[in-house]
Amino acid sequence: MKRTVLRVFVFAFVVLFVVVAIAAPGYIGAQKAFWGSIRQEPVPSLDGLKKPAHDASKPTVAVILGNETTEGMDFTIPYQLFSMTGAYNVYAVASDNGVRSLTGGVDVVPHYAFAELDAMLGRSPDIVAIPYMTMTDAEKLKPVQDWILKHKGTTLLSICAGADVLASTGLLNGKTGATHWQTMPVLTKKYPDVHWVQDRRYVTNDGGRMISSAGISSGIDASLYVISQQLGEPAAAAIAEQLHYPSYPFVANPEVEPYRIDMRYSTYVLNNAFRWNEKKLGVLLYEGVEEMAVASVLDIYSDSGTTRTLSIAKTDRPVASKHGLYLLARHTLDNPPKTDKRVVPGTRANELASEEAELWKSKGGGAEPWFVHSGAKDRFLFEVQLEDLAKQEDVLTAKHAAKRLEFRADSFELRGSPLPFETYGAMLLTIAAAVALAAWIDRKWLAGRRAEAK
Repeated sequence: MKRTVLRVFVFAFVVLFVVVAIAAPGYIGAQKAFWGSIRQEPVPSLDGLKKPAHDASKPTVAVILGNETTEGMDFTIPYQLFSMTGAYNVYAVASDNGVRSLTGGVDVVPHYAFAELDAMLGRSPDIVAIPYMTMTDAEKLKPVQDWILKHKGTTLLSICAGADVLASTGLLNGKTGATHWQTMPVLTKKYPDVHWVQDRRYVTNDGGRMISSAGISSGIDASLYVISQQLGEPAAAAIAEQLHYPSYPFVANPEVEPYRIDMRYSTYVLNNAFRWNEKKLGVLLYEGVEEMAVASVLDIYSDSGTTRTLSIAKTDRPVASKHGLYLLARHTLDNPPKTDKRVVPGTRANELASEEAELWKSKGGGAEPWFVHSGAKDRFLFEVQLEDLAKQEDVLTAKHAAKRLEFRADSFELRGSPLPFETYGAMLLTIAAAVALAAWIDRKWLAGRRAEAK
């Protein structure tokens, strides 16, 4: 009996060990490609970059860049929405002037270091927006925490899991917080003094001076809420209309049925662990591109576990976005990487990037450049990409991508393979190989035991 139990244990252990040994590097590698995509390429000369003009008559919004990696959509949502009003000075700020990385593989040049902005304003910014940033190094996080605490009396807006950063300062203790549904189980344990709410797109504290949004697209609602409170509801409605944002009613009524981690989350985990044949997608940066357009492509595809995104520009010089954000690509059109898909983001890409797109096309080695947003100007920017992800991969992967974005609209339709058969096939092949190895070890062990008995 003991021998049988031991054989079963060894068999199960070998199977589990082999599966984990194969899956873990894949999962870790995919996560690192998204969350740990810190620039390794040399930084080109930044001489000649002009600071944005400052209008002392306007309130100032400071959007923080972390010292590791900052979530791209979390950063670009408040940056673009407040910029679109024309009523604010909007700046990308960091603890120093060094280039910072966004998820998915693009970099940003901060407009101001914290000390520079403080010296220029002589007071707190009117709004400090706090996106999620990786927090693996306490020393790198501390300057961000200290600066938030220095300006704790101003309006603080955390986006998505930026609530983790805000809560780490202690400023959310005894108050209400929201965060991305995937991080909720972690943050409720990490910060037990915060009253975490799961059924709101955003929550407010201190008479609306501290706002905390749930996952990614909820940051649109929270930002529009702040705009409506400061500039009036028509100003917020106008921004939503320009974006063709279908979920504007959540700004007035943020109550929702909460998302939670369930079995469908396994699709995301398995894609990350067992997707051995990732597609490569090039994303073209050019002068005047909208910030959210770039980040949405990088986010939706790159964090699906199926696609590696590669930012590309005509040269290695910083590219100025529509609202004055300096973006740095990782590759240039002098020697572009080979990709399975070429995406040109932005609603005016067909006008502003036609020359770069033609140059990219002339290099060969890939598909025709796809003007993902300018070909669908009457749609919100997530919709076409989610539909394309379903066609490229499968419906289940695209459904998780929409859930990850907390994009609850019914304005898009997902068509494609129902399941990630390539991922499931790789997983089953791994399990089969593990079982075969365990069976071989079991036979060898059993044969050895029989030989000893003789």
